[in-house]
Amino acid sequence: MSPSSTTPRQVLLTSLLALCIAALAALSLWIGRDGGGPGFGFGGIEIFREIRVPRTVVGLLVGGTLGLCGAALQGLLRNPLAEPGILGVSSGAAFGAVVVYYFGFAASGSLLLGTGAVLGSLAALGLLYALAGRGVDLVRLILAGVGINALAAALTSLALNFAPSPYAALEILIWMFGTLENRSLSQVWLLLPLAVPGCLLVIAAARGLDALTLGEDTAGSLGFPVRRTLWLVIAGAALAVGATVAVCGVVAFVGLVVPHLLRPLVGYRPSRLLLPCFLGGAALTLAADIAIRLMPPGPELKLGVVTALIGAPFFLHMVLSSRQRSSE
Repeated sequence: MSPSSTTPRQVLLTSLLALCIAALAALSLWIGRDGGGPGFGFGGIEIFREIRVPRTVVGLLVGGTLGLCGAALQGLLRNPLAEPGILGVSSGAAFGAVVVYYFGFAASGSLLLGTGAVLGSLAALGLLYALAGRGVDLVRLILAGVGINALAAALTSLALNFAPSPYAALEILIWMFGTLENRSLSQVWLLLPLAVPGCLLVIAAARGLDALTLGEDTAGSLGFPVRRTLWLVIAGAALAVGATVAVCGVVAFVGLVVPHLLRPLVGYRPSRLLLPCFLGGAALTLAADIAIRLMPPGPELKLGVVTALIGAPFFLHMVLSSRQRSSE
C-alpha cells in the first residue's frame, strides 16, 4: 500500500483498533479460565508464561490473518460473500491434520499436526491451480474452490467414519471446532514462519487488488499484472490460513464479518482495508476468546463455535439484503 492511499479516517480507525487490541490483550493475559485473575502464587508465573501468553499471541495472529485474508479474497473475487474457506484452503488444511490424527502421528508432536495441515492447504492450492487452469477466470476459480471444499469435507467424513476408535473420532471433531485452549510456545513458533510470509504475499497484491475493482480488462490495460495479483493472494492465503488451521483448527466467519464491518468506515479500496481488517480480526478473535473464559465453570466452549454463532446470522442477513436489493 502506498502512503498516498492512506486517509485521515483510516489512520484514526487504525489507531482506535490498535488501542482496542492493546486493551483486549491485557485482559486476555489477566483473565484465566472461568474468569479467574492472574493468581501469581505458586505456579502462577509458569501459567502466565506457558499458557496465557501463547494463547493471547496465537489469538492475535490467527484472527489478524483471517481478517486480512478475508478482505483480500473479497477484493480479488469482487464477491462480498467470499472468505478464506472459499478456495478450499481451510478444508484442505483440516483434512491434512485429520490424516495426521487418523494415523496416530499427532501423539508424536504438535509439529507433525501442523505439517499435515500445511501440506493439506498446499495440496488444495495445487488442485485449485490444476482445476482453474493458467488463465484468470474468477468464476472457474470459485467453482474449483467449491469443489475442493466438497471433496475435503467428504474425505474428512470418511476418516471420521472409519476412525480406529471412538476416542480418535472425538479428538478429530474437537480439533475441527477450532480452539485456543492449551496453546503453547511451540504453536507460536509454528505459526509465525508460515503466517507472516503469507500475509506479506497478500499485502504485496494491494495495488493490484485496487486495480481489479475496475475490472480485469481495465486493470490489464493499465499495466497491472492481473495474473500475478491473483496468485499472490491465493498463495498467501493458502500459506497463512493453512498455518492458522494447523495451530487452532477451523475458525469460521472471521474473514467474512470483519471486512463488512470496517468497509463503510475506510472505503471500498481493498488496499485501505487490509491493515484495519488485520487489526479487526485480531480484536474479534481475542474478544470471543475472553468471552469464552468468562463463562460459568464446565467444559470450555470452542472458539470456532462462537465465531460461527456470530457469523452465520450475519451471513444470512447479507444474503437476504442482497436479494432485497436485487429485487428493487
